[in-house]
Amino acid sequence: MLKKIGLALLLIVLLVALTLYLLGSGMLGDVEHAGTIEGDRLSPEVIEQRESSLQLADGEVDKQILFGDFHVHTTFSFDAFTMSLPLSQGDVGSHPPADACDFARYCSALDFWSINDHAETLTPRRWRETIDSIAQCNAVAGSADNPDMVSFLGWEWSQSAVDPAKHFGHKNVVLATMEADKIPSHPMAAPRQPMPIPPDIARGIMALALRDQRTLDMMTYLDELDEAPHCGSGSSDDSENCIRVANDPNELFAGLDELEMDSIVIPHGTAWGIYTPPGSDWRKQLENYHDSKRQTLLEVFSGHGNSERWIDNASIAFDDKGNVYCPAPTASFYPSCQRAGDIILQRCLDENIARQECEQRADTARLDYAEGGLNGSMAIPGTNNRVDWLDGSQCRDCFLPAFNYRRLGSAQYMLAMTDFDKPEESRRFDFGFISSSDNHSARPGTGYKEINPGANTDARQLTRAMAGLLPAEEAIAQSVALTDEQMSSAMGKEGERFNSFLYTGGLIALHSEGRGREAIWSALRRKEVYGTSGPKILLWFNKVDGEKPLAMGGKMAQVTNPVFEVRAAGSFKQLPGCPEHATQGLSGERLKLLCQGECDNPSDERRAITRIEVIKITPQQYEGEPVDNLVADPWKVFSCDSGEQTCTVTFSDDEFVTGERHSVYYVRAIEEPSDTINGANLACEYDENGRCIAMRDCGNNEPGNDCLAPVEHRAWSSPIYVDYAPAG
Repeated sequence: MLKKIGLALLLIVLLVALTLYLLGSGMLGDVEHAGTIEGDRLSPEVIEQRESSLQLADGEVDKQILFGDFHVHTTFSFDAFTMSLPLSQGDVGSHPPADACDFARYCSALDFWSINDHAETLTPRRWRETIDSIAQCNAVAGSADNPDMVSFLGWEWSQSAVDPAKHFGHKNVVLATMEADKIPSHPMAAPRQPMPIPPDIARGIMALALRDQRTLDMMTYLDELDEAPHCGSGSSDDSENCIRVANDPNELFAGLDELEMDSIVIPHGTAWGIYTPPGSDWRKQLENYHDSKRQTLLEVFSGHGNSERWIDNASIAFDDKGNVYCPAPTASFYPSCQRAGDIILQRCLDENIARQECEQRADTARLDYAEGGLNGSMAIPGTNNRVDWLDGSQCRDCFLPAFNYRRLGSAQYMLAMTDFDKPEESRRFDFGFISSSDNHSARPGTGYKEINPGANTDARQLTRAMAGLLPAEEAIAQSVALTDEQMSSAMGKEGERFNSFLYTGGLIALHSEGRGREAIWSALRRKEVYGTSGPKILLWFNKVDGEKPLAMGGKMAQVTNPVFEVRAAGSFKQLPGCPEHATQGLSGERLKLLCQGECDNPSDERRAITRIEVIKITPQQYEGEPVDNLVADPWKVFSCDSGEQTCTVTFSDDEFVTGERHSVYYVRAIEEPSDTINGANLACEYDENGRCIAMRDCGNNEPGNDCLAPVEHRAWSSPIYVDYAPAG
C-alpha cells in the first residue's frame, strides 16, 4: 500500500514537473515576429498640405522643417515585451516593428523615424526581421528623392552599472543607409545585465501563477534569448548565432568604424536617476570615451524626462578625502539621503527614544543611503515609496524633469566642461540638441495629443503579481551595497514614484533641403536640428552678423560681438479624431489598435509663443573652474506678442569681446500652457518652508486618471558655438 502511495506521489511530482517544464520551456508560446505593414504611401496632396503649413505669413523659409523620432522601441526589446504583459497595466499584446511604421505614417504624421530596440536582446533572427521590416516601410514610401516618410535602421546600446566609474549610460545608434551589403550582421550590445531568465521549471511556476498566453509568449522569447549568447567584441561572423558585445563606448565606436557606412551615436537619459548612480560624471566620457565624429547629437528630452539643466542640487557629495556624505537640502532640491534620515528620526521619536539617540540614528541612515548609491533607498526597510519618500531627489523647478535628477549628466554641464589633458588641444562637447519619445509600444512621436497614458507613455503600475516576483525588501535591506543582480529590484521599488515622471515624449526637428534620406542625413550632420517636448513647434535660430548667417548647430571663431536672430511659431491646436487620409489609409480596427482612435489632426489655429529664453554658457578656461558661474539660464528673456503668428527676436552679446571667452548660445521657444500627462509630477503640497507634505497619487495609471496639469511646452534649439579668437 505504501509502495503504491509512494509511486502515485512520484507520478504526481513528475507530472507537475513536466507541466512546469512545458509551461516554462517556451514550447507553448508564440514567436514574436515583425508583423505586417498595412498602410500605403500618403498621397502627394497630403504631403503638400503638410509642407504648406510651414510657410508662415511673415516670410518664406529656405529649408523645410521635418519632424521625426529617433528613439523607438518595439516588443523585440525585452523591457517593452514585459510592459506588454497583462501583469503590467498598460497596452497589452504584441507591438512589432510593422506597427511602428504604420503609427509613424498615419497616427503621428512623422516625416522620418528610426527603430532603436535594445541590442542586448536583439537575437540574430529578430535583427534580420527588423532589417526587413524597415526596408518594407521604406519601400512603401515612394521615390527616394520625395518619399512620404524615411525610416532609419538603428539600435540602442544600453549600458548601466552600480559603480559610477563604470557607468556609461544608454546610446542610440542610427545608420545612414539601408544598403544591404553594408548593414552589420550583428548590432553591438552592451554587456548583458543580469535578467530574470531562470531555469525552465522556475519559469513554469511564473507562467502557472499568471496563467495567460502573453506570459507563455514571454517564455518563448526567453528561450530564444538563451540560444543567442553574447559573443566577443571582435566577432563579425554572419553564421554566429550570438549577440555581438561592445563593452564600453570606445568598443562601440570602433565597431562602427568597421562599417562601410556613416552612423550617428546619440546619448540619452544622461540625467536619469532611475539607472544612473549618484556621482556618475560625464567628464570621464569627454576625457576618455568620446568620438566627436559620430557622437554628435544629444537627446535632451524624451518621454522619460528632461536632461537639460545644470541646477543647484546634488544627490550625494564628497569631502576633500574622497569620502561620501549627504549634502544639505536647497530651496529646489531635497536629497533622498536627507529624507532617509528624517524618516528614521521620526520613527525613533515616535518610539519615545531620546532625541540625541534618534539624531545619531538619523545621521547613520543618511550616510547609509549616500553610500548605497543607486540603491540607497534599500537602506530603509518598510517604507511606502510614495508616502514616505515624498519628493526626495526630484528637481522642483525643472520643466518635466527626469526622475532622481543627476546634474552631472545634464546637457548644460556637458557644454560647460573642458578637457585640459592635452593643453594644445582643449576638447569640448559640441552636441546638437534633439528630443524623441523613447516609447516602448512601437509608437513613434506620441506627443501629438495628451491622451491614454497606458499606451502613449511608459507609465506602468506593477501589480501585486509582479511585486511578488521581486526579492523581499527586508532581505535586500541587509546589504546596502547592492550588486548588479539586485539593481532591478531597487528600480522596481522606485517605480512607484517613477511613474509620475513619464511623459508622452518629444520630437526631433530639422531644417532640410529636401524630404529624402540624403537631405535628412545632411541636416543631421550639420546639426541643424532642434528638439521639442512633443508639439510641432517651428523654430529658427541663426547667428546673423558677418558675411554669411550661421545656423543652429554651427561653430566659428571671431573677435567681434555676435548677433543672433530667433523666429518661432507655436504648434497647431489639435482636433479630435483622425484626418480623412488616416481613416482611408488604415482600417478602423487598426486605427483603434495603434492610434487609440486619435491621430495628429491639426486645426488652423496655432498656440501662441509667449517668450523666447536665451541660455549662454562659457566653457571652463582652467582645470576645476566651478560650473555654477558658467551657466546663465536664462541669460536673456524676450516676451512675445500673443497676437502675432510668429515671434521674431534679434539680440547681441555685447560682452563677448570684453569677456574674452569662448561662448555657447541656444534658445528655448515657450508655448502657452496646455494640459499634459504628469505635468505636475508628484503634485506636492508644500508647507510654509517649501517642504513637500502631501502628494496626489498619479502613479497608479488607473483608467480615466490621466493626471493632467498645465505646462508650457517648448522647443530647444541646437547651440551655436562662438569661440573667441583674438588677432595673432
